[in-house]
Amino acid sequence: MHFAQEDCRSEQRIRAYDAGCVRIGEREYHRSLLLTAERLIADWRPCRVSDLGAQDFAPILDWQPEILLLGTGQILQFPEQQVTAALLQRGIGVEIMDTAAACRTFNILLAEQREVAAALLLE
Repeated sequence: MHFAQEDCRSEQRIRAYDAGCVRIGEREYHRSLLLTAERLIADWRPCRVSDLGAQDFAPILDWQPEILLLGTGQILQFPEQQVTAALLQRGIGVEIMDTAAACRTFNILLAEQREVAAALLLE
């Protein structure tokens, strides 16, 4: 799916998403990643929701966004509560959705200049 909204000038804006692939700027990513308006961690360790551990969100705890969008792949899946507990305890909101919805929502919040992070699982 190609995204057409051009009102956000961030280099980190998601330009397209398809199962197993996210395009940010002119580069395509085929593995899970962490993303904010200023940062990108490619090849993020977890591939599936079942792979997620609390330690995987350590960079997010350091970045302290207002909200984390967790894209769980092609279908919505919820991780165990203890996986996101540290984020919630630090006041970081967590929204869980499929990866396509997380990509769209990330762009909207980025355009609103919100402190948003996305954790996108691509498998």
